[in-house]
Amino acid sequence: MRIGLLAPPWIPIPPPAYGGIERIVALQAAGLTAAGHDVTLVAAPGSAIPGVRVVSPLECLPAQIGMATDEWRHVLGGLDALCDVDAVLDHSGPLGALLSAQGIVPALHVVHGSLETELLDLYNGLVARAPQLRLAAISRSQRQAAPHLPFAGVCHNAIDVEAVPFRASSEGYLAFLGRMAPEKGAAEAIALARDAGLPLLIAAKCREPAEQAYFEHAVAPHLGPDVVFLGELGREATYDFLSRAAAMLFPISWREPFGMVLVEAMACGTPVLATNRGAVSEIVRDGLTGFVRDTTAELASVIGRIGEIDRAACRRHVAENFSSAALVRSYAPLLASMHDSRMPTLAAPLVFSAPAPSTRPLLAQHALPRTQPAFAAAR
Repeated sequence: MRIGLLAPPWIPIPPPAYGGIERIVALQAAGLTAAGHDVTLVAAPGSAIPGVRVVSPLECLPAQIGMATDEWRHVLGGLDALCDVDAVLDHSGPLGALLSAQGIVPALHVVHGSLETELLDLYNGLVARAPQLRLAAISRSQRQAAPHLPFAGVCHNAIDVEAVPFRASSEGYLAFLGRMAPEKGAAEAIALARDAGLPLLIAAKCREPAEQAYFEHAVAPHLGPDVVFLGELGREATYDFLSRAAAMLFPISWREPFGMVLVEAMACGTPVLATNRGAVSEIVRDGLTGFVRDTTAELASVIGRIGEIDRAACRRHVAENFSSAALVRSYAPLLASMHDSRMPTLAAPLVFSAPAPSTRPLLAQHALPRTQPAFAAAR
């Protein structure tokens, strides 16, 4: 098949650092190409995937994520470039969903956000204005949050397992990886680690004002020799950090639509201790690759059982269910149903209400408070 991938315009593919959606699109583009498909990728300037034709409608990267003019130019130009493909997989966001659903090329829009927020109202409006819209969920939990939306199927995200280092033993500390936000549970992770008497290393994005405020209020006062903040790590450093941990703590309090850090930790061989919210139970096998409990208090009772988890089993679980091959396999039936379904249609009137301001970070990097990591000093 001739398959078009429509990515967001803000970050090159593959991403140099931050960019969860972009990493998924990079993996999907390479996987579909390896499977024999003819892939065209519409992405931000600077993008390059071996064997994949790349189109960048913008001349340079937008100065700031969320600029409406840049987004419209990218999506409109990208859909023009994909007018001759057999199917479009759209990862670009609600604007791409609205426009791609009204074209003559069959399109499937991948929903990457939580449908417990104002994003649900936005998709309700899109479906009303573009009845042809078809969606792919990244977890069963995400789909169940809005069963009335036109989901064609569930396709879990994936990682490049071969690029993730596996470590059969740990250095004894607990890890926290995520954003500095109350719903992500950094404060709860500190309490869990202290109660267990184990050191905790925290690697977290802390760029936005709200993230910095949460850090100052709920995390900074509790730092010390046994709780160390590393800041935001690059990809290789993140994998090194995860692979050396005895377990990763994931005490979230929101409906996580997927949770890439869960997969990354397990690929390193690191068990996960997580609260049962959102897609957690779809990703972590309780008792096999970690422990899933309803409350943080219940998680405290199983920290002492980390040694029961086989780190090699964590790695195998990811290789079998969240690899590039698994990603291509999950989309195969959806692509097959789209094949040969191209037909002329009358475009619905374009009605678009601007979404809430993006919560994704600015491209500019900001200084992060950092503490020398304990494990680095010991090497």
